[in-house]
Amino acid sequence: MIYFDNSATAPVDREVLEAMLPYLREEYGNPSSKYYGKAVHAHNAVEEARAAVAGLLGAKPEEIVFTAGATESTNFIIKGYMDYRRYYGDGRNHVITSVAEHKATLNTCKYLSGELYSNNDPTISLFGDRKKVDRGYEASFIGVTEYGEITPQAVESAIRDNTAMASFIYVNNEVGTISDISQIAELCIRHGIAIHSDITQALGKMRINVHEMKLDYASCSAHKIYGPKGIGAAFLKNDTYGIEPITALLHGGEQEMGFRAGTLAVHDIVGFGKAAEIAARDMDKNEVLLRSMDERLVGKLLNIPDISLTNPSKKRVPGIVSILVDKRNFHNERFIKKVSDDLAISTGSACSAGEPSYVIASLGKADKVSKVLRISINKFTTEEDIDQLVQIFADHL
Repeated sequence: MIYFDNSATAPVDREVLEAMLPYLREEYGNPSSKYYGKAVHAHNAVEEARAAVAGLLGAKPEEIVFTAGATESTNFIIKGYMDYRRYYGDGRNHVITSVAEHKATLNTCKYLSGELYSNNDPTISLFGDRKKVDRGYEASFIGVTEYGEITPQAVESAIRDNTAMASFIYVNNEVGTISDISQIAELCIRHGIAIHSDITQALGKMRINVHEMKLDYASCSAHKIYGPKGIGAAFLKNDTYGIEPITALLHGGEQEMGFRAGTLAVHDIVGFGKAAEIAARDMDKNEVLLRSMDERLVGKLLNIPDISLTNPSKKRVPGIVSILVDKRNFHNERFIKKVSDDLAISTGSACSAGEPSYVIASLGKADKVSKVLRISINKFTTEEDIDQLVQIFADHL
């Protein structure tokens, strides 16, 4: 089987695995313990990994909080910042995001505003009646362009006197669209609004400097850059006055500056650090490779009748290719099942599995949702892999 679902998760790099193994075998100390060798080694390994992740983000090590992944980071940042600002700051309680965000952002904002319901939501009675709970927050969900870009103009139109934070994805996880987060951040600064960005799909594919982008907060995961699953990071800007107060995610011990209590998963953190180190080291080489493989893939796919790009603009990161198969009887879920023994691709985000893509609908293509496929490349993808994928499409469409 050839693997083209790297936006869901990428394979673990062999160098990463080798770096992790000692911390699963002999170096099993708790980094919060003191004095003895195994604890010191674990502590030092965590701090070396923190420095490596910070380096990839253009941040300072003391600005990195390790989490279980970008979803946890996003929840921590948005909920924590909004809670602190509402109750201990100036009382602002409004957050702005877009309709095309990853669900980690979208549903966090829906939860705060009382719009999120699920089968186990306590706001739903035994009879199925929904009773909306006023949690004391408001949220605005702005639209995007036909290719998924978030514009400063749309952001500015949603700003209110009580707006506290804006949160936008840097590279869209389904269609690869790059939004000008730096320009949006400048707008937020002028209005005294905190800016958070999910940078997960940009990490390792393009150079990032969170300070040059003027971000206050950012979220990312290791498993999108050939690291292990279950580990990520939250960037919290530390300026002249220190990190702005934010409500802790987990209360308990003083791990991660008191923001996230609990014993650290040293092996996963070491893996993240190694993956970040490799990504920084091989950035130029991988950029060239991804662009080359992307061009080959797109060029060959567009020669197949009825296939077009969901985002044909130049504002797309190489490696994430969303295509529209505009054939009358084509259905993306059926196609994926049919070719699943030979090919791994997706209809969109793994976090929205089984649901029609709201991202594609937000581009004005609600009637085409069942005809869209996402193909995502990794640094191990070969020309032969591309040619094999294209042949599968030609044979089965």
